[in-house]
Amino acid sequence: MHHRAAAAACALLTAAAGAAAVPAAPPAAAEPSPDPSAVPGGAQVRFRIQDPRIAESSGLAASAAHEDVYWTHNDSGDYAPEVFAVDGQGSTQAVLTLTGEGVELRDWEAVAVSEGPDGRSAVHIGDIGDNFEGGWPSIRVYRFPEPGDLADATVEAEVFTFTYADGGRNAEGMMIDPRDGRLYVVSKEVAGGLYAAPEELDPDGTNSLERVDSAPLYATDAAFAPDGSHYAIRTYWGVTFYDASEGVPGKSVGRIGLPESEQGESLTFTPGGESVLVGTEGLESPVWEVPVPGHMRGAGGPSADDAESSPSGDASSEADGATADTTPGALTFILSGAGVAAAVIAGIVLLVRRT
Repeated sequence: MHHRAAAAACALLTAAAGAAAVPAAPPAAAEPSPDPSAVPGGAQVRFRIQDPRIAESSGLAASAAHEDVYWTHNDSGDYAPEVFAVDGQGSTQAVLTLTGEGVELRDWEAVAVSEGPDGRSAVHIGDIGDNFEGGWPSIRVYRFPEPGDLADATVEAEVFTFTYADGGRNAEGMMIDPRDGRLYVVSKEVAGGLYAAPEELDPDGTNSLERVDSAPLYATDAAFAPDGSHYAIRTYWGVTFYDASEGVPGKSVGRIGLPESEQGESLTFTPGGESVLVGTEGLESPVWEVPVPGHMRGAGGPSADDAESSPSGDASSEADGATADTTPGALTFILSGAGVAAAVIAGIVLLVRRT
């Protein structure tokens, strides 16, 4: 966002310094890993958001009540507290205006759909962003039942207040485990973290977010697969997948690159879990559908078509490369550092231009 340029630039410079400080190590005898920045084959624009009122789509979640419908919302700025239902052609089907004590659009960054306490699907809006990098004393999540009919309406939302056990921070990722309804927040930092909410949320008090794992550099969204077996965390550049079959935190099982976008901040799984949808801010912004390699989505190992969708063209070697404990040589470190530095410089220029 415009207000984040300076903080983001500082964070990227810190990341560059860290990359440059990584010492070289002796070469290891191992097969090279696939390029994690490569976009899987078959990635394509699924639709474009048509509504001119949606200028900063910052979150995306597939509806559980309506086929091929997705919930999205604007970010911080001069916007009303509205949630949009958009269909698979990018057309707006309904606009819900949220009301209730404590409801405001301060910095909406994420949306997730999960079963509510009454057994109906519920939409959760994450007012979790913080342009002051931890300056807000608390963050909030707004929950309301998913409507059975898609029509413009005013909806009273339940408000949940959260604080971080280890101090305030900026965040843009939020996801809910469909198996137990537990909510997680992913901070957007150089040394980002995955934070777990209490098993039962208190609507009247303050809920503490406890750090349970690290997170990728500058995470902008997160989502669980429909069956809860895996979850994904995205950044501006790629998506990392985690095996959650034994719980959260899960083990990283691989990473894919994403198509270039203006400012990619949204992520959701398709209902079958075979692909992810990723969106970006901007007017008429595209929503891409990107295939998920089989070994990254609990498909019992690489599928037959992964040879085409895998960046390496070899699904089995990609699976090995994603989990192998290898130590790259000095040249790899030098080239990696140079690549990070180039990406950092480009990122700083882009961020500064947006101020």
